[in-house]
Amino acid sequence: MRYAVLASKVPGVYNLGGDLALFSRLIAAQDREALMGYATACIDALHLKMTGFGRGITHITLVQGDALGGGFECALAADVLVAERGSRMGLPEVLFNLFPGMGAYSILSRRIGPAPAERMILSGKVYSAEELHEMGVVDLLAEPGNGEMAVYDYIRQENRGRNSVQAMRAVRDYVNPIRYEELIHITEMWVDAALRLGPRDLRMMDRLVARQTLKAVKAAA
Repeated sequence: MRYAVLASKVPGVYNLGGDLALFSRLIAAQDREALMGYATACIDALHLKMTGFGRGITHITLVQGDALGGGFECALAADVLVAERGSRMGLPEVLFNLFPGMGAYSILSRRIGPAPAERMILSGKVYSAEELHEMGVVDLLAEPGNGEMAVYDYIRQENRGRNSVQAMRAVRDYVNPIRYEELIHITEMWVDAALRLGPRDLRMMDRLVARQTLKAVKAAA
């Protein structure tokens, strides 16, 4: 097995992010252990993808719709991020006074540099796939409906020079590794920051939960 591709069967949605309703309840209850357990499970999954599942597998993300918050972090964890034009991605956590704590800064700072990564995170903006491609976040742009074919085309191209591509990834990971310990320490900072949120922040989170739920229902309909 050489490739793993993560995509979504729900039209218009790749991943709408973490369970904000659960976050809100755990923060209100000041349940640090449960929050840390949730975050650690996310890190475990992301780091497995970042390290090629321990088998040198090329991990490809295909985004055909919205990827927000933790969903965007999940997409970023790939070796290759393919997105159809019109897709939207962003990190809205700053809107409820938090930050994305499951890998966003670690990955983005290595892709586009620390300062642009910080600006993106603190803006709370939702970007188009076209904008992210110009910034170097999205690797390949595909026309709407052609994302799967773009993935197959990429695989055929990589297979022609797979040895050199794999070697360069190994060099990249040696020079700029994303270690599990780094992800866990940042996650601990996220948990501490989450537990400091006040009633106003939780009300904003609840409003985003309502929007998230409505969009998920419409997408599944």
